Amino acid sequence: MAGVVGTVHDKFVFSRRVQVLAAKLAELIPRGARVLDVGCGDGTIDRLVLQKRPDISIEGIDVLIRPSTQIPVKHFDGAHYPYPDNSFDIVMFVDVLHHTDDPMVLLREAERVGNMILIKDHLREGFLGLTTLRMMDWVGNAHHGVRLPYNYWSKEQWNAAFDKLGLKVGEINLKLGLYPAPLSWFFENGLHFVARIEHISERRPVPADFRRAG
Repeated sequence: MAGVVGTVHDKFVFSRRVQVLAAKLAELIPRGARVLDVGCGDGTIDRLVLQKRPDISIEGIDVLIRPSTQIPVKHFDGAHYPYPDNSFDIVMFVDVLHHTDDPMVLLREAERVGNMILIKDHLREGFLGLTTLRMMDWVGNAHHGVRLPYNYWSKEQWNAAFDKLGLKVGEINLKLGLYPAPLSWFFENGLHFVARIEHISERRPVPADFRRAG
């Protein structure tokens, strides 16, 4: 069953999703930035970002390196990044943190090696938010054998994590347009976000914040 559903998802949803995500991510990366993509997979989204932003560079790390990748990829142990402090301008997570038991482990490392953090992930909000997110995750990933701990954070949990690390949301987008109608009516609804996270000392005078997010 997972294989059939996953095949349909890959054919009708995946292509649009990666194109939209690449565009949204590209908008938030500073000019000339050196980017580290954590849990990059085969680098498909990175390749699309680079097509839109040839001024930047991207390399990736993953616990499992694919036979063929579209960017340079190094292996890491799932907890420690193989780079010294302040090696990158941006550390990027694209639907990675909710697949971990403790996202703080990866966020701390991102804060160590990067000047800013770029996150695409989910908000566990609303009456059916958790059920919807679990269903989306299963449809998109179960047929690939991806581990699914369903560890989605609420706005309060994201804010608490950023506060603990001395970080703030500098830019946030809650309306991504990942799905065509009518799927968007059920699977968007404030459950997805892309955000650029900055050190408090580097934030703009009035930063965006999940506390203000609708």
